[in-house]
Amino acid sequence: MSETLPLAGIRVVEFTHMVMGPTCGMILADLGAEVIKVEPLAGDNTRRLLGSGAGFYPMFNRNKKSISIDVKNPIGREIILKLVAGADVFSENFKSGTMDKLGFGYSALSKLNPSLIYVSHKGFLPGPYDNRTALDEVVQMMGGLAYMTGPAGQPLRAGASVNDIMGGMFGAIGVLASLQQRNRTGHGQEVASALFENNVFLVAQHMMQFAVTGKPANPMPNRLSAWAVYDVFTVKDGEQIFLSAVSDTQWALLCKEFAFDDLKADTRLGSNNERVQNRSFLIPILRERFAALSAKELSERFEKVGLPYAPITRPHELFDDPHLLATGGLAPVTIAADNTSSGKDIETRAALLPLALNDERLRIRNAPPRIGADTIELLQSLGYSNVEIDGLRDQGIIRSAEPNPQ
Repeated sequence: MSETLPLAGIRVVEFTHMVMGPTCGMILADLGAEVIKVEPLAGDNTRRLLGSGAGFYPMFNRNKKSISIDVKNPIGREIILKLVAGADVFSENFKSGTMDKLGFGYSALSKLNPSLIYVSHKGFLPGPYDNRTALDEVVQMMGGLAYMTGPAGQPLRAGASVNDIMGGMFGAIGVLASLQQRNRTGHGQEVASALFENNVFLVAQHMMQFAVTGKPANPMPNRLSAWAVYDVFTVKDGEQIFLSAVSDTQWALLCKEFAFDDLKADTRLGSNNERVQNRSFLIPILRERFAALSAKELSERFEKVGLPYAPITRPHELFDDPHLLATGGLAPVTIAADNTSSGKDIETRAALLPLALNDERLRIRNAPPRIGADTIELLQSLGYSNVEIDGLRDQGIIRSAEPNPQ
């Protein structure tokens, strides 16, 4: 299977941690690249995070290999340079200057390997902000996304690592474009992706809204919706459900299905824009009428006539989503004990990349690796003998572990 994937034969050397860099590597690995995760002897420090970070390592490091090595040791650096000499891509997401201090900056590595594509994932692209320390939450606050997500006066971080994940995705897009260009020129290049610029791209529609209307965008909970019916409704037994009708055709279907003849005949509600302008009286009426119906009945009736609706689902409930289960959107995976804070192996399922090639999803070929699971194999591929490898281990330059069971 891996030999038939688009990036089969591409080798990536990855110096990443947290979410942004690992996401880039995961995408490339899912597409078939050999992604070698370089870890310190103690392992990636996100392996055993608690709370909201507990899913970072298990989610974003599948299909990769792990080599655990002391890169501050000259012998360790020599090993990395040997890996890079035969690599296609080098990926990193450490603070600016870190790779240069280790001798792994773009200038040094491009001289060693002129065809190398070097992708950096940073908080900011070069400029006045590039020395700031950035996190997803930082750029959401300074980049307008938190303002747009929360109610007025209550900026709120989005409920997922949106900039980290998308920043890694744009890094991967840059790598794919650079691979295509290298096919023509034979030369690699430097690629940069950044959290802040990614966040600006996410809110650019609201920037353009201001340019077109002359009015600042209101936070999403307080916005003037583009659609008349586009709301969360509290219904029978206190359940909640999202219901919408975003066109004149859908409005007619809604009125017919629920016998809202009076609303259909109301001249103030003749078009979507007119309904938007009269939401102040329309939505309370709909809330009152839908309140007596169950979420189940509303779902069935909206489904029957093709109107958009959605249950209010918590992330863990997606493990049992019938569509994901039927379409293979979740793949079984074993998370090794040293990859979690639980101290035990965990059998679970992970979400695959949201795309299909020739109607096939990109599978999990290998679980997230144990610390140094591939150290010995990779050193052997570089020509190191077993005696030399034992010596490196004894000197505390490398760490090795048994590979994950397949």
